[in-house]
Amino acid sequence: MLQRGNALSRKFKSILVTGGAGFIGSEFVRQAVKKRYEVLVVDKLTYAGDLERLKSVEGKYKFFKSDICNEKKIRDIFKREKPDAVAHFAAETHVDRSITDATPFMKTNVIGTQSVFSSALAAGVKKIVHISTDEIYGEIRKGKFTENSPIAPNSPYSASKAAADMLAKAYFRTYALPVVIARPSNNYGPWQFPEKLIPVIIKNALENRKVPVYAKGENVREWLYVCDCAEAIFAILEKGDPGQAYNIGSGQERKNIEVVKSVLKIMGKSEKLIEFVKDRPGHDFRYSLNIGKIKKRLGWKAKTGFGEGIKRTVRWYEANRRWLRKSLNA
Repeated sequence: MLQRGNALSRKFKSILVTGGAGFIGSEFVRQAVKKRYEVLVVDKLTYAGDLERLKSVEGKYKFFKSDICNEKKIRDIFKREKPDAVAHFAAETHVDRSITDATPFMKTNVIGTQSVFSSALAAGVKKIVHISTDEIYGEIRKGKFTENSPIAPNSPYSASKAAADMLAKAYFRTYALPVVIARPSNNYGPWQFPEKLIPVIIKNALENRKVPVYAKGENVREWLYVCDCAEAIFAILEKGDPGQAYNIGSGQERKNIEVVKSVLKIMGKSEKLIEFVKDRPGHDFRYSLNIGKIKKRLGWKAKTGFGEGIKRTVRWYEANRRWLRKSLNA
């Protein structure tokens, strides 16, 4: 189990979190506040960013509204605030949107990441964790990806994240930037913007509308509860080796159609709501991560089973329909 940090044992005093008003970033911020870190949040507040996610820790973090692509502004924040460590979450993340228009993904995920790395380097930060994704590996029909598996992205989104990983490796090798790469599997849980699979299922089912499922729903994903993911990133931040990459997975794989049916069953909704639609271009069939490295070296493993996590997630959305409606109309 991951041991909780405290004021005496922590390696860092302050953490700057890019994308801290996003889905995973906000969970990291909430945990960082509980751990008594001084927290700085940098977020552009795009359609997927929302400070309401941080309401429970209001007044316990310092906020800067900024685009990470604005390197002058980012450098100024780093220079003024002098953070000890950085957790870099800020990114465009939705595959479907990247297929429609790849430009914002290249700007934010590549140019923005370069801006963050350069600013961190100039400020002399002690550690930076770059949040990547399992999608940089491409698809795998059998077996599991290790951190040494070839990088072979298949969507504009995953290509932009793979490029950011290469930048991380280059900045470590060339400039000795103390950067570590975290590669999580599919996250789910409360506060996820309703464009990803699980919140879309819940939203549509609440409205008794058809739930779209690509092709036959046979594609397989490894599902990781967001609280577990944030704890893994803390393990990497506090104990991970610079220059290394760490897979973060749960070992809990499900076909998309299985996920849909699980959610509908919890909600007491009919499977007649399921509507199979044309598959998206370049759709990866399966992702699966070998997490031996993070378990062995950093002592982390996921705590939340899919059955428990999906129930918590459904109940949260049912209790927070106002936020669901608000986020869609923003």
